[in-house]
Amino acid sequence: MSADDWLRRYHPGPAGAPRMVCFPHAGGTASYWHPLSAALRDRAAVTAVQYPGRQDRWNEKPLEDLHELADRIAEVLLPSWLPEPPALFGHSMGAMLAHETARRLVAATGRGPRLLVVSGRRAPHCLRADPELRDASDAELLSHLAALGGTATAALEDPELVELFLPPLRADYRAVETYRYRPGPPLECPVTVLTGESDEQVTPDEAVAWAVHTTGPVEVRTYPGGHFFLAEHQQAVTTLIADRLATGGAV
Repeated sequence: MSADDWLRRYHPGPAGAPRMVCFPHAGGTASYWHPLSAALRDRAAVTAVQYPGRQDRWNEKPLEDLHELADRIAEVLLPSWLPEPPALFGHSMGAMLAHETARRLVAATGRGPRLLVVSGRRAPHCLRADPELRDASDAELLSHLAALGGTATAALEDPELVELFLPPLRADYRAVETYRYRPGPPLECPVTVLTGESDEQVTPDEAVAWAVHTTGPVEVRTYPGGHFFLAEHQQAVTTLIADRLATGGAV
């Protein structure tokens, strides 16, 4: 498949501006990143990944293996990776995918991303015995989404929308819950870790543990809010990302 199948560009960005590729959360779509793309349109060229099985790819079968997803995305990004690799920014499942994609592109080219931003996700080697949701009932999944926030109540109560977004969501949960980190060399790029202070998905120790996965500088920024704190702090996050893209990494 081509880059046009996987990547969405909502705003062109200025000529010569730093590039950034954004990875959605489980059940998420490329359009989740539209507000960030708009906010950075004068300072960066932002591209969002569209996973199979949602929005304009609704008729494709969702992938249920995170390593396979990373393989596919790395193949798509490889032709434009050099000479100046983009930054990668992922939220929740997207953070895992951004990291795994970066590892594959380093192996293929010897160059890591300009910056890795991981949000709402613990370091990949941190295993937990969390309740599994991939085989939960529809009602249990909808209740879980409502508790997390980030999904409009109207969408959760619309049977037609639920019928569309539950299959890719369930596939994404299967990918996340069956994922196992495969040890290998750390990245060398700067890493910025973003968390919500009341997000039960990431403890402070699990956020700091991202330092194991790079030899570059690491910073952890915590914001008030839960798992989808990004929406509540768009301006602050946009400013931070713009600064890091301009300077080439965490400080």
